Amino acid sequence: MNDQLHNAIQLIEEGMYEEGLQKLSEISKEANDDILREICEIYFELGLVDKALVLLEDLMFRYPDHGELFVFAAECYSELGKEDEAVDMLTEIHKDDPVFVQAQLLLADIYQGQGLEEVAEQKLLQAEKVAPEEAILLYGIGEFYLDRGEYQRSIPYFKKVIHDHKLDDSNGLNPALRLAEAFSTSGQFEDALTYYEKGLKDKEDLDGIFGWGYTALQLGEYDVAIKQFERLKNLDENYTTVYTYLGKSLKAKNKLKEALEILHEGIMKDEYNEELYLEMAKVQFMIGNREEGKSFLEKVIAINPSNVSAVKELLLYFHQIEDYEGLLQLLSFLEEYGEYDPVFERYKGKALYEEDDIAKAVIAYENALHDIQEDYELMEEAAYVFLEAGHREKAIALLEKVFATFKDRFDIEERLQQLKID
Repeated sequence: MNDQLHNAIQLIEEGMYEEGLQKLSEISKEANDDILREICEIYFELGLVDKALVLLEDLMFRYPDHGELFVFAAECYSELGKEDEAVDMLTEIHKDDPVFVQAQLLLADIYQGQGLEEVAEQKLLQAEKVAPEEAILLYGIGEFYLDRGEYQRSIPYFKKVIHDHKLDDSNGLNPALRLAEAFSTSGQFEDALTYYEKGLKDKEDLDGIFGWGYTALQLGEYDVAIKQFERLKNLDENYTTVYTYLGKSLKAKNKLKEALEILHEGIMKDEYNEELYLEMAKVQFMIGNREEGKSFLEKVIAINPSNVSAVKELLLYFHQIEDYEGLLQLLSFLEEYGEYDPVFERYKGKALYEEDDIAKAVIAYENALHDIQEDYELMEEAAYVFLEAGHREKAIALLEKVFATFKDRFDIEERLQQLKID
């Protein structure tokens, strides 16, 4: 019988799909229960979940105490989108059953997929009470909290799994790497580096390598970051996110020529990646190619007018070269797309003032002041525009706020005294 099963599998693998399935169907009519279970798994792997369920239902009828059959059936129902049937199967499994933990993990996964986060958490914690040392469960709870963004709650679970050495990576699980991710995303970068190194020793996980490089970049360990990003690029040159961060790392080491080459290579791979253009613009500005920098910023905004970083960089550029007409044209373009940021109003106020449109400059500064709180430089800037426009009381009120915070600004104190005398 095993030879016949092997022949059926071989037919399927060699592309003789229908012949292989026919063979499986014939075998299932004469097979013992162990072989039937194997055929169920083959059907499941082939995506023929309905066929697997037909055989499973017969097995469950004859072996009602075999919880693993009910878990398998629940997986089938879940795969078919029949979550209610899957839940019914899993809730029948008693806590004394050897597969109880597995059942709770699957239940939690189903509930989480339905957005019932609290119910999913409850199932996991119930299972933990039954099997507090079960490594696969602890890993699952850690994953649950990590996926929810509760990084601090996930950390103890991954730590315990690693400390107890009860979970190998033969099933594709890597607790050290997940712990590194939890540390990194919660800002504990130094701890993260330790576990990235542990989790990626003799292993090639693309997202993990990226996380290692990113974490090193946040810590200012640029050589480590460059090494990991280059490692990732060599493993998969189409992992396009790496080009931006490798460029950032090279820029931080003042290797500007290499940064430009990497960023250009990235753009060739992904011409709509706005972050690559933004980083390219920054490097161009650093080497003095201001027109090139401006051109790349304009490309970012053409791709995505909502990219506030690019917009602010370009506004600053126009302001620095005193191109107020260009600045106002950019702001007009952004208004057409419905983009707004209080900083835009501040730049508009400056540009309108320089273009001698004082009345409109006042309106822009009022808008900026309404949305930007406790910016004393803005207050002082606006105060002098208000004065020129004849809004004396508004100007005095703003200057008084600035002086109340900066008592050593004797120039403001003197100006206030003059304004009150006049």
